[in-house]
Amino acid sequence: MPGFELWSDEERKEVNEVLETGILMRYGFDSPRKGKWKSKELEQAICKRFGSKYAQLTSSGTSALTTALAALGIGAGDEVIMPCFTFVASFEAVLSVGAVPVLVDVDETLTLEPGAVRKAITSKTKCVMPVHMCGSMADLGTLISICNEHRLILLEDACQSIGASYKGKHVGTIGNAGTFSFDFVKTITCGEGGAVLTSDEAVYAKCDGSSDHGHDHKGVDRGADLHPFLGYNFRISELHAAVGLAQIKRLDEFLAIQRRNHSSLKNILSQLPEISFRKIPDPAGDSCTFLSWFLPTEEVTRAVVDEMKTQNVLAGNFYWYDNNWHYIRKWDHLKNNLTLHSLNDAQQLALKKLQSQNFSSSDAIMSRCISSAISLLWTEEQTREKAEKMVGIIRKALNKQSVTTS
Repeated sequence: MPGFELWSDEERKEVNEVLETGILMRYGFDSPRKGKWKSKELEQAICKRFGSKYAQLTSSGTSALTTALAALGIGAGDEVIMPCFTFVASFEAVLSVGAVPVLVDVDETLTLEPGAVRKAITSKTKCVMPVHMCGSMADLGTLISICNEHRLILLEDACQSIGASYKGKHVGTIGNAGTFSFDFVKTITCGEGGAVLTSDEAVYAKCDGSSDHGHDHKGVDRGADLHPFLGYNFRISELHAAVGLAQIKRLDEFLAIQRRNHSSLKNILSQLPEISFRKIPDPAGDSCTFLSWFLPTEEVTRAVVDEMKTQNVLAGNFYWYDNNWHYIRKWDHLKNNLTLHSLNDAQQLALKKLQSQNFSSSDAIMSRCISSAISLLWTEEQTREKAEKMVGIIRKALNKQSVTTS
């Protein structure tokens, strides 16, 4: 799955070029950097590769979301509808700009259930934020229709699905803005980093300033820049951008390997009629970083997870239902408002509501779901061996369950 699995001389070359100049900051120091502008090059490469008019690099996927929200004018009291299955960064970013995260159910796409989105819309709703989880995409066609109908902003959190597409367009480029994460375990990595993508020039200009203390970057001397608005320090470094510049050139290589291994694993697991697979709105656009699959019941799923632990094959297979980074069920720190600083009244009220909100529809899906990360390092033989071992474990759990219930 992650680009770090296949380091090469390309990454070393790009990083060494930065080290040779000694200029690690993305702005200024024009003469000693000797024409090396890795961040600018990577932003240009992102636009070219994904078809976005503008790209603004940031220090992380979280800061990319925070920057995008601010640039889109989302702030105190505004409600942002998002899925209850995501990474904690999604709601952290919403809270950081003073907005209110409104969590709703997911369906078997493992992303926003459109009916739940419609029901959650209020007079305070300003944005719908689908999170393209585990390499695939949300039902963007329906979500776009909902946003157009209610005049809402669509912000795509595409941090986990770099390289995925929907009907020919890359995720992250379809809404008013989109975000990528380039952290260590993403499809392509900078080590740490993120990006905001948009085709709106005004939104881009705000991202450009917001991520660097409000600098307008219109002069030749950054120290003399004007500051038309407040900003923060969400800059990426040249070292991180250098790694990403090498990695983005290899994206097609990574995606081809992922899709090959994903197909092999799925074909073997498909032997079992008890297994069903995640619904993908545009199967041709799946980046294939994960193969997500469902078993008939929570009991069988837990039995499979337990047996995977026993046979030491759980690594790389994720049971999100018990995971405290990705699913609402274990987000006690969110529901109990365990922050180091006070949140505003609207935020506190929304988090209190989460303590009693019914997510049984999502529970019924997530309690039966296992996602298998697709490694770039697997050989064809290793993929087959892994898949056959998983089939044996699943059959054992199903047989045990059959005996128990008979």
